[in-house]
Amino acid sequence: MDVLYDRIGSGYDVTRKPDPYLLSRLLDLLGPEAGGRYVDVACGTGNYSLSLAAAGVRITGFDVSMEMIASAKSKTAPSAHEGWLVADVSDTPFETGAFAGATCTLAIHHFPDLPAAFREVGRIVAADDGRFVIFTSTPEQMERYWLNHYFPDMLRRSAQQMPDLDGMRSALSAAGFSRVATEVYSVSPRLEDLFLYSGKHRPSLYLDPGFLAGISSFANLAEPEELERGLAKLARDVEAGAIDDVIRSAHYEDGDYLFVCASR
Repeated sequence: MDVLYDRIGSGYDVTRKPDPYLLSRLLDLLGPEAGGRYVDVACGTGNYSLSLAAAGVRITGFDVSMEMIASAKSKTAPSAHEGWLVADVSDTPFETGAFAGATCTLAIHHFPDLPAAFREVGRIVAADDGRFVIFTSTPEQMERYWLNHYFPDMLRRSAQQMPDLDGMRSALSAAGFSRVATEVYSVSPRLEDLFLYSGKHRPSLYLDPGFLAGISSFANLAEPEELERGLAKLARDVEAGAIDDVIRSAHYEDGDYLFVCASR
């Protein structure tokens, strides 16, 4: 099986660092209880898992990518974390109700079968008061990114991967999560986790090959010709100052990303 993050995982931690504000929102929405066990779904290299652990959360992380899990293990002292596991989100080895809650950060668009993935999370999260906190973006949000001005085909493919909110609500309901609350997030100029739209206020980031290498849309969905053409135009607009008008035209009141907090 060709796992995308096995191919881009080696340099992932250079740009993909946990952001303090996003971490604070994950903690607040998850509401972890002392002694409870939690799971980070599709945890990648474990940056948010470890940050949650540092905040006192007993957490386990799993991911389908062996490269990502190997990186996570390399950063962990034996007693610092509940453990890491290579597993598919639709078929985990955990016992039913093993966890008090779950998190998933910028990963649900990689799940081949979203309802099956959410059913499995629903199975392993406690049936009484379990929570599932997701950080993602919606197709509607992505349609407003100014990146569309430079990479329209890539952004179209990327947005097509993203489950819309109605689809998420339906899949969460079928998985046993009866209440779903949302909270929009607009990218801050101080954002430390450099994911797709993290350069919203810092367009020069997209001219850095190292930055692009850690973003799955650029690594997997961009045709070489469009990438070359778009980067050349972006470089010209940054140099001339025209990028400011492009950025202003992309304002969207409903935010750039979305926290989805599902509970029983």
